[in-house]
This record gives sequence, C-alpha cells and structure tokens, in this order.
Amino acid sequence: MTRDARDEARRRLAGLPEDATAHWAPACRLEQDAALLGRLLTAAAGQQGGGAADVTVDDVGAALNLFEDMRHQLDRLESHVVIEARRRSMDWRQIAERQGLNSSQAASQRYQRLMTRLEEIRQGVR
Repeated sequence: MTRDARDEARRRLAGLPEDATAHWAPACRLEQDAALLGRLLTAAAGQQGGGAADVTVDDVGAALNLFEDMRHQLDRLESHVVIEARRRSMDWRQIAERQGLNSSQAASQRYQRLMTRLEEIRQGVR
C-alpha cells in the first residue's frame, strides 16, 4: 500500500462517528502503547544529544515488554477487519489488493496463519 493510500485510509477512518469505533478498544490500547514507546525514544534521543532526560535500563526493559502484546492486538485487529471485509462482500482479491499482496490466495493464507496464531495464543501454546 502506498503512503498516499495509507494517508487516505487514515483520513477516511478519522471521519467515522465515535460510536462506530467505540468497540475497537484494542486499537486504543495499541495507540497508547505506541505513544509510550514514542515518548521513550524521544527521551532517549534527548539523552544522547545531551538533554536532561533520564531513561534507565528498566524503562527500556518495560518498553520491550510491550511488543508481544502489541503484536497480539494488531493480529486481533487485522482479523476483525478481514472478517468485516468478508461480511461486506469483499472478495479475497480485493482484500489482497488493499493489504499489498499479490494474490487472493496470499490474502487467504495470511488470514489462515493469523487465525492459527491467535488460536495458539488463546490456548497458551504461544
């Protein structure tokens, strides 16, 4: 997906009514975690540049702990969006195109791997 397509998607989704996006709590949590990581990186860059920020090894370790949960949240969100796309009669070719994949088979296989990974997490295998 091109940068322009991503920007257009963000503009389009930003225009949705609040109640239409209220059930996407994982997205809000993901956004908060990403903001925390951004603040950490900004503070660390200030520290390297001679700033007064105080980033400790414990802060960096705490940030590393966020990634696994963020990946899980992204997987859940992607699966929900693909399910919604199918519910709205998008075919696998259209989904593949929007995901930047080359074929409908690639999109379907990606979704199957995603669902397998989520089920493994749910069962505690991962």
